[in-house]
Amino acid sequence: MSRTIKDYLIIGLKGMGMGAADVVPGVSGGTIAFISGIYEELLSSISNINLSLFYTLKNEGIKKAWNQLNGNFLAVLFIGILTSIFSLAKAIKWLLEHEPVLLWSFFFGLVLASILYIAKQVEKWSVVSVIIGFLMIGFGYFITVVPSTNGQEASYLFLIFSGAIASCAMILPGISGSYILLLIGVYPMVMMALTNKDIKIISAIVIGVIVGLTTFSKLLKWLFVNYKNEMLIALTGLMLGSLNKVWPWKSVISTYTDRHGVTKPLLEKSILPQNFNGDPQLINALILVIIGFGLILLLEKLAVKK
Repeated sequence: MSRTIKDYLIIGLKGMGMGAADVVPGVSGGTIAFISGIYEELLSSISNINLSLFYTLKNEGIKKAWNQLNGNFLAVLFIGILTSIFSLAKAIKWLLEHEPVLLWSFFFGLVLASILYIAKQVEKWSVVSVIIGFLMIGFGYFITVVPSTNGQEASYLFLIFSGAIASCAMILPGISGSYILLLIGVYPMVMMALTNKDIKIISAIVIGVIVGLTTFSKLLKWLFVNYKNEMLIALTGLMLGSLNKVWPWKSVISTYTDRHGVTKPLLEKSILPQNFNGDPQLINALILVIIGFGLILLLEKLAVKK
């Protein structure tokens, strides 16, 4: 398809939005792609990475293969994603440590609006779809209360595996790739690697992401073509259940000590603001929830207008 420089600038900004979302556990870059109207093109483009592409490259040249891949779209999008991840990793890490209530409030608003948007796309409800929805609500809640593993050391192959699993979540609206890394136990390590430019760890995650994207995207594309309504219901339930993860006010149930001797939360539970141990920052938190919610509504309007 023919695109202008302005179109690619917008795609790059959407990529930055996806990258920003994927840095934070509980928020999915796939949701941003879905809301901003590029989700299906992203899946279709990634699924073009197959044997047919290499056949085209061999017989018809780089230009033809690049067009078959939708290379301009993917290149600009992933430049935006990587730019955002590297530039925001340090800031997000600092905010998670020093202003967690305000940061989670903003993303709670994002996720809440995303749930409403995806639910509106459901065209038909049935007994089976309602059961699917409730099962996914339960599963979504379950993955938010499972304690993250305390894996301080990880082999190169394990990091590749982690990147592959996380990439599946990254492109699936409602599941956060960062949260999967948190569950696996390598999230702090990856955030540190991004801020310190640790090539070994970053390269392992990138390889894993490429493997995950080029394989899982095909399954997602098939599901959306053949079972789109059921997928939307499942995603709505999953996101509803996982809201617990992005609830701003938490109390620590158990902790662990990392390899630097720093005590960190291992398992937390959601509590009411009045029971929060510290300043609940209720007014500022509510403002950020509204801002996050409004940002998704704005993206929805832009997508609809386009």
